[in-house]
Amino acid sequence: PASRVYVDMVGDLFHAGHVALLREARRHGDWLVVGVLSDDTAASYKRRPVMTLAERVAVIESCRYVDEVLADAPFRVTQDFLDEHAITTVVHGDDLSPEGAESIYGPAVAAGRFVYVPRTGGISTTALIQRVLESGMRRPE
Repeated sequence: PASRVYVDMVGDLFHAGHVALLREARRHGDWLVVGVLSDDTAASYKRRPVMTLAERVAVIESCRYVDEVLADAPFRVTQDFLDEHAITTVVHGDDLSPEGAESIYGPAVAAGRFVYVPRTGGISTTALIQRVLESGMRRPE
């Protein structure tokens, strides 16, 4: 049977770091399932996304490394979720602590099916927003 890799993300202002994460995640199996977190879920631990959930899903599903997108993915991954979607491996960037991984992806961690991939430094949605604010996009004086 084909191996199914799961990664979740907000994917706001889709950028090169997101592409790198998805490319790396895809290397861990035959089929990449991407869970896209809702606006409310994202807002609960970082900030409300600039793009709507529908916009983020549309962009993420157009990425060549992505085979399937689950909109409004759960923040905490349960065994039922893994079973329902036949997930064999869960991937996350290496910016997540082992305690965070255990808390959010517990069943995958316990089963030895959780893999860290390198996080791309120097780019993030927050950094992009800052770049826009600091750019010449302000009105001339």
